[in-house]
Amino acid sequence: MKKLLFATTALAFAVSTAAPAFAEFKERTIRVSNGINADHPVGNGIKAMQQCLDEKSGGKMKLQAFWGGALGGDLQATQALRSGVQEAVVTSSSPLVGIEPALGVFDLPFLFANAQEAYKVLDGKFGDMMTEKLAAVGLVNLGYWENGFRNLSNSVRPVNKWEDFEGMKVRVMQNNIFLDTFQNLGANATPMAFGEVFSALETKTIDAQENPYVTIDTSKFFEVQKYVTETNHAYTPFLFLFSKAIFDTYAPEEQAALRECATVGRDVERGVIADLNKKSLEKIKAAGLEVNKLSEDEQKRIREKSMVVYEKHKATIGAEVVDSVLAELAAIRK
Repeated sequence: MKKLLFATTALAFAVSTAAPAFAEFKERTIRVSNGINADHPVGNGIKAMQQCLDEKSGGKMKLQAFWGGALGGDLQATQALRSGVQEAVVTSSSPLVGIEPALGVFDLPFLFANAQEAYKVLDGKFGDMMTEKLAAVGLVNLGYWENGFRNLSNSVRPVNKWEDFEGMKVRVMQNNIFLDTFQNLGANATPMAFGEVFSALETKTIDAQENPYVTIDTSKFFEVQKYVTETNHAYTPFLFLFSKAIFDTYAPEEQAALRECATVGRDVERGVIADLNKKSLEKIKAAGLEVNKLSEDEQKRIREKSMVVYEKHKATIGAEVVDSVLAELAAIRK
């Protein structure tokens, strides 16, 4: 009888001491909008983030992902966050420059030489500064996920130096910084809807396009191109944004869990992106394309050539933002 009483008391004590661990967590369904599809590495990141939230909240906080723009485009979804009618979105930085012009800094050409540089800047003081700017417009940035570097493919010649861009007809996004970047290098920058790119390359309406390796692979651009150059000319991150109006109603424990688990998801997603890029590059090489990489000296040279683009857009982005990121990169490169 004494043993039974002891066991019952011990069980009751265990339950009473475990319960407070999740007491501050409420049952929540967090809608996360994405413009990409579920098979994108962001999907891997969402799964890892959910597993982390399950552990921290006792399964009370659930992510409900909506893929392929099911809740609207990135800009529309982000505005819904600002209005407090939707919880979260994973979006590229580029569509949001109308909300926070400072985000245009990530469109500047040849800003980061490699992923390690990008991570140090984004996960450091500069990234924190940008996060503060987003908070001022009603958005909580839970972390910088991976969108990846954009690289060049073309059917004309290998690109080993900036002069090789001369006269090349390059499809670019409808983005003023991208247009200025390629025009400055002597290319004929041509805005075009993504769905038209393959046929335009095939018919030689354009000579070249620029996208991450995974996109060059999955869109089969290698079938209508001869050369690929690892230019790393643009790195635009994904932002995991949360509605500040909703976030501020959450308990501190819930907020901390979201921040910590978004970081877990970020690291998984970045790793999957890196692996996919390697696999896609191997497929591109196997298809017979000539692949080269800009040398460090040429990267430096082309970055200096592109400073006129920085100066042109500096006032719009914010001089302190551009100067700050360049100073941080200079310190990293010492």
